[in-house]
Amino acid sequence: MMRPDLDRFIAGWRGPTLAALIALLAGLPVLMLLPPLDRDESRYAQATSQMLEDRDFVDIRFQDDPRWKKPVGIYWMQAAAVAVTSSVENRDIQPYRIPSILGAMLAAAACAWAGAAMFGQRAGFLAGAMLGATFLLSTEAGIAKTDAVLCGAVTLAMAGLARIYLATRAGEAPRRPHKLAFWLGVGLSILIKGPIGLIVVVPAILALSVWDRDVKWLARLGWGWGLPLVALIVGPWAIAITIATDGGFWREAVAGDLAPKIAGGHESHGAPPGYYLLGALVMFFPATLLLPAALSTAWSRRAEPAVRFLVCWLVPAWLMFELTPTKLAHYTLPTYGALALLAAAALTRPIGPVSRYAGAALSLVGGLAVVLITVYGLTEFGRSTAQGWATLTIVFAALAALIGAFLLLHRAAATAVAVAIALGLVAHAGLAGTIRQLKPLAIAPRLQTVLERADLHPRQGRPGPVAITGFHEPSFVFLTGRATELADPEQAARALAEGRPVIVEARDADAFSAASAELGVTGRAVGVVEGHNYSRGDDVSLTVYAPAGAAP
Repeated sequence: MMRPDLDRFIAGWRGPTLAALIALLAGLPVLMLLPPLDRDESRYAQATSQMLEDRDFVDIRFQDDPRWKKPVGIYWMQAAAVAVTSSVENRDIQPYRIPSILGAMLAAAACAWAGAAMFGQRAGFLAGAMLGATFLLSTEAGIAKTDAVLCGAVTLAMAGLARIYLATRAGEAPRRPHKLAFWLGVGLSILIKGPIGLIVVVPAILALSVWDRDVKWLARLGWGWGLPLVALIVGPWAIAITIATDGGFWREAVAGDLAPKIAGGHESHGAPPGYYLLGALVMFFPATLLLPAALSTAWSRRAEPAVRFLVCWLVPAWLMFELTPTKLAHYTLPTYGALALLAAAALTRPIGPVSRYAGAALSLVGGLAVVLITVYGLTEFGRSTAQGWATLTIVFAALAALIGAFLLLHRAAATAVAVAIALGLVAHAGLAGTIRQLKPLAIAPRLQTVLERADLHPRQGRPGPVAITGFHEPSFVFLTGRATELADPEQAARALAEGRPVIVEARDADAFSAASAELGVTGRAVGVVEGHNYSRGDDVSLTVYAPAGAAP
């Protein structure tokens, strides 16, 4: 158990703050080490950079194509982060990731804040620490997408809702700051990812009302000013984008993005029910050892208002995600706060032998899965430079699993969680370093390096844009600029005739040679980049050509 002096240290605002710092430490390695990722991250980053270049903060575009799938919130946040810390011209991905790590910190802090009211300061802090250190949230914290920020917004909304619910159950008047947290979280979640946050919030409210057979508590949410606040957050942009696109944004967002995901496995991301439950063994690591205890607590203590609230937060949303045909690992992330809080609730009482043995077994399974994933990446795509990072990942993931399991079996559950979190943070940092050193996966950065070394990059003042065949991934567009031409072999030959650099994939080599011969142009090969396009699942070989007359 934790010492009393430590309990005093995490009292009040210090518990949520420390949980946020753990989330920061967990997410920083991914933010700092990974190159721009395909495909979603680089699409978000490139669309944000075009906002800053065009000073158009309403219409979202990737190159010349409308990107009308998600609302504007994340783009505004990324634009603000880049404007404050960097510039569009630098083409560094790290500034675009700042909102994500802030979202993860918000999620951890809000979880700790809610947990303190539910189960005490110690349990609240541990809940926030577990959430911030999970492999899923700490990975999303370093990627420039919507998911970590959405998790922060939904966790804030549910934390505020929990404080309101518990106050009404205790016969007390809910406090205005708690209502403000709820409505701010709802409004922010809508601005970030449309109705996805509501898929968590609304079923939880309905389930609680049905379970308690009481809807009167809903009158205490502050609807009179809460709904106008949400409208103030979302409304101005919603009106502006409707006018700017003549309603096209909504048709594309609903009919082109949301509906296909509900109807079937959109973009080859289908999976059967149970996918998220099985994935939680790795995604919730290093706190996997408390999953059985969390589920046991949810059942055995369901009569407690706090536990009942968490069950209604977790179960309806999780079931909907499991039943939706389209599945990606991060979809259930907004429910992880409830899972962490149930795990923390389990620590407030002795954990039974079944949960201890099952938790120890799952801890070993989760650690083994991390080890096997690392070994696979090293075997398939690793070089000697990746071995050190991979060793760090394997050793500390194994230690987190083994020591956590050992302490849990010996009835030191809180210590087991603390040790697993500390070791898991190192393992996750090692995993980020390992991925960075898997050079065959980093195709776009290596292509950019070849262009720069050959003095062909448009940012060096050379004629552009670059034309590329075969490898039409957003990461390359982000690194070389919006004008990058995603070409076929004939277009690449014309680009070479115009004096621009060209990159040709091996499968297009014959067609490119024929088109070049027809135009009477030749190019000089200055480098070859071979690797694995993980977005398409195939190997590529790309040759970089300098136009005739370019200085060697």
